[in-house]
Amino acid sequence: MQKSLPLLTLAFAWWFIGDAAAQEQPAMPKPTQEHQWLQQFSGVWTTKSESSMGPDQPPVQSEGKMTSRMLGGFWLTNTMEGDYAGTPMHGIQTIGFDETKQKYVGTWIDSVTSMMWHYEGQVDSTGKILTLEAEGPNFMSDGTATKFEDIYEFKSEKELSIQSRMLAEDGTWVTFVSGTATRSESE
Repeated sequence: MQKSLPLLTLAFAWWFIGDAAAQEQPAMPKPTQEHQWLQQFSGVWTTKSESSMGPDQPPVQSEGKMTSRMLGGFWLTNTMEGDYAGTPMHGIQTIGFDETKQKYVGTWIDSVTSMMWHYEGQVDSTGKILTLEAEGPNFMSDGTATKFEDIYEFKSEKELSIQSRMLAEDGTWVTFVSGTATRSESE
């Protein structure tokens, strides 16, 4: 009897595994139209921008490159390379769509700051403008937390307008980066 117990256990295990395998597994989620909207970023972009870090600071011209790729149909990764006032800058941005929140979400990190930015945002009714909102330190005053927006507007398949602004202490929005990205390669 003791010799048949392991055989019986093995037979039960095979039956259980076979039964579990025969049951239909839940389908993996598919990218939504919001995820597909991010596809238009895919490619290599040449960037030109002007930025100002305060009212008493002269504007700084910058040029760089943004390489944008989709990850699994759900996430966009933007890798930025450029130069800011003679300092090399590298940044990585992620953007996806959170179906639970019904918002675009994302992050930003770069080589010149220690903060990870967290975004939430929406595409406007025209389907051309993505506005991502974040909160961070007001670098034009005492560093207290304020609201920020990164705004991406598709002017065409090959031209993207980029703007970053923050909410000033007086309640007005101050643009501190404005620029364009021109597609140089498609993915």
